Amino acid sequence: MDKRYWSSRIRELVPYTPGEQPKDRVFVKLNTNENPYPPSPRVKAALEGLNADELRRYPRPDAGLLRAAIAEKEGVSPENVFCGNGSDEVLALSFPAFFDADGAGACFADLTYSFYEVFAAFFGIPEKIVPLKDDFTFDLDAMRAQDCRGYYIANPNAPTGIGIGRTEMERFVASVPEKIVVLDEAYMDFFGESCVPLVGRYDNVLVVKTFSKSYALAGIRCGYAVGSKALIAGLMRMKDCFNSYPVDAVAEAVCCAAVGDGAYYAEATKKVVAERSRLQDALREMGFFVPESRANFLFAGRGAVGGKTIYERLKAEGVLVRFWDKPVLRDFVRITVGTREENTVLLEKLKNILS
Repeated sequence: MDKRYWSSRIRELVPYTPGEQPKDRVFVKLNTNENPYPPSPRVKAALEGLNADELRRYPRPDAGLLRAAIAEKEGVSPENVFCGNGSDEVLALSFPAFFDADGAGACFADLTYSFYEVFAAFFGIPEKIVPLKDDFTFDLDAMRAQDCRGYYIANPNAPTGIGIGRTEMERFVASVPEKIVVLDEAYMDFFGESCVPLVGRYDNVLVVKTFSKSYALAGIRCGYAVGSKALIAGLMRMKDCFNSYPVDAVAEAVCCAAVGDGAYYAEATKKVVAERSRLQDALREMGFFVPESRANFLFAGRGAVGGKTIYERLKAEGVLVRFWDKPVLRDFVRITVGTREENTVLLEKLKNILS
């Protein structure tokens, strides 16, 4: 590839690698933590009710309607809500908004959402990496001891699925009042211990959420943050230095409709949690080590049978799971919780592979 016009910086960056989205064949797709159930019927109605003529106009630069809908759902003021083009963009904007390239840096775990490391490198923010404990839980004491500007904590964590309860998380937030704590709650609806209630008590906590998982809207690309008015104002300022219109009119209409149908999504989430429990028990009976997951996926390893072998054999059998060829992670695969039918296919294929 001709890289003559690339900057030296982009040559050095290592981009994030998203999960496979193959189009060449039909797979039982359990690799990207998409919701196995469709969006609310209200979402379909919102799409069908869109006036195409209105698309010639720019959307609201502040996503005002969606911020108001989210604020009502979360029990906060619209001034406490920021919306962006997916939670990844919200997280990305938070790095330059709250961290300096010549400052103390951002602290996060060694085995967590790998985009944190990419964002830190992209914006030149120093990293303070803290290993997880041997049981894959966060070492919050070690993180607290770091000389840093703030923290990124995925709760539940990815790819392990392990969650931190709100009480424990509050103790951590309260113990570091001069440092920002960014809580990435992409999978929180499958756990139910959101730290949004902490926003009213602590100025240093920013909770980031997404419409991609429990709302089954990964194709729309919309996420949001809830925090103090000062933190949200900082994100708004950074957003307007980058992209004044990150949330398009279609996304705003669709996500407003989704937020308004809490009962539908609560029922869908219950089904995912029930299947998670069934799948987790079945995997353990087959000899897999599976930490207790609070997300919509399972982190599973089976000793001598490496993650790569399981991933490749399953793919050949038409089932996609996620595999990372990195230390520790290469012993595991991450399995998205699918429908009962999809999970049954997975288990049958695994039995054949391991027999």
